[in-house]
Amino acid sequence: MSTNKGTAPESSDSQDQSIQLHVPVLMEHVLQYLKPQAGDSYLDLTAGYGGHARKVLEQTNTPSDTVLVDRDSNAIVELEKVFAGQPVHIMHSDFLGASQTLESDNRQFDLILADLGVSSPHLNQQARGFAIAADGPLDMRMDQTQELTAADIVNTYPTADIADILKRYGEEPKAHSIAQRIADYRKEQPITSTTQLAAIVAKAWPGHSRVHPATRSFQALRIAVNDELGLIERSIPIWIKLLKPGGRLVVISFHSLEDRLVKQAFVEAGGDRFDATLQVLTKQPVMADESEIVSNPRARSAKLRAAVKIKNR
Repeated sequence: MSTNKGTAPESSDSQDQSIQLHVPVLMEHVLQYLKPQAGDSYLDLTAGYGGHARKVLEQTNTPSDTVLVDRDSNAIVELEKVFAGQPVHIMHSDFLGASQTLESDNRQFDLILADLGVSSPHLNQQARGFAIAADGPLDMRMDQTQELTAADIVNTYPTADIADILKRYGEEPKAHSIAQRIADYRKEQPITSTTQLAAIVAKAWPGHSRVHPATRSFQALRIAVNDELGLIERSIPIWIKLLKPGGRLVVISFHSLEDRLVKQAFVEAGGDRFDATLQVLTKQPVMADESEIVSNPRARSAKLRAAVKIKNR
């Protein structure tokens, strides 16, 4: 069954190719910490194109007790193809909205996975506006049905607010300079494309190094457009409630701000206190080894943290 909404996603050969090239990160570690067993119920809060879910379901064999969530229309279409004919519940929603719905329905799961990264198909499709190198509309929405885009932020937000976004979410040392350049540029014409914005940011970093100087700014705008950190902060306490006693939660993050929120939430729910609800399984984040990084460079920044719900809670 599928819960869907919004406009139809784009369809193209390049999109299909991107999906085929998307490789889920830290697969062995996900299976190691989730420990899927036959009969386990499974919630994937960022199911994407089904890479992790396929492997987990091979071991649980419980499609009717599986919920797959994604906020991206293209991912929903692909999930419906991958799991066609199976009684998997597919939800088109951000993970906070889905978590709130499942909590209100009194659902609980043995296994919960949240892979917080932006998928390769997002980055590779010019029309989605995530990529610095590819010329596309300045969009960056993970859910194409929402109204706010990156273009809205750079063209309408006050300069101080743009600087705050770049500093807070991108840890950009030249946030104020870049925000002022954006404000000056938009007085003459709106900023509508990724290459326009990348060029404006690059002027604040003359003689930049191998990493494009707009990388932090693009990250910051993407986080702001999709409220990524706010969703994580509000969702993790619900995920703990959605776990059955003895259930396992695995969260994969891709930058320090995300990982910090996950670590803090696990520390607050775990520990040796009498009222702890989690036993944290990863003292340090688990990261990809060199062999995985060579075959899947996206895994380089992935950090996995895992916890199990204490049975008497």
